[in-house]
Amino acid sequence: MYAIVEIAGHQYKVQKDQQVFVNRLDAKEGAKIKFDKVLLMDKNGDVTVGAPAINGLAVHATVERHLKGDKVLIFKKKRRKGYQKLNGFRPYLTEIRISDIKKAAAKKAAPKKEEVSTDDKPAAKKATAKKPATKKAAAKKATAKKPATKKAAAKKPAAKKATKSTKA
Repeated sequence: MYAIVEIAGHQYKVQKDQQVFVNRLDAKEGAKIKFDKVLLMDKNGDVTVGAPAINGLAVHATVERHLKGDKVLIFKKKRRKGYQKLNGFRPYLTEIRISDIKKAAAKKAAPKKEEVSTDDKPAAKKATAKKPATKKAAAKKATAKKPATKKAAAKKPAAKKATKSTKA
């Protein structure tokens, strides 16, 4: 059983008890975290694809430690121009261990309050025409109502002059 989950802006294929290095997360070492954005799950050949995520499914993990990754070197060069630049950095990572892939606990939805309309109130509170907030908006509205003007007809091309070969 595996799942594809989005963690810190990247997508990872994870399984139970797998160790994954992800971009630095804002959680303390030893903390248990849950990732709700599961994009795909495969359970013994039964594939479930989310649109974009699968509702009610979560990946649970524990933060093992925070660390810095290996150095990444960036080398830029333009040939025959004498331009070379070397730059690099060490990414900040978090090591997590996937503890479980399971359905999230069902949230109890609060009952929706329905508004009861009473006929005792007059219907005078209907929406009226709103005035534009600024002068610019009023000008735009005024120009939008003007009908489009027709363009002048294009001029016809000049007649071709007769040449010596056509006169004879």
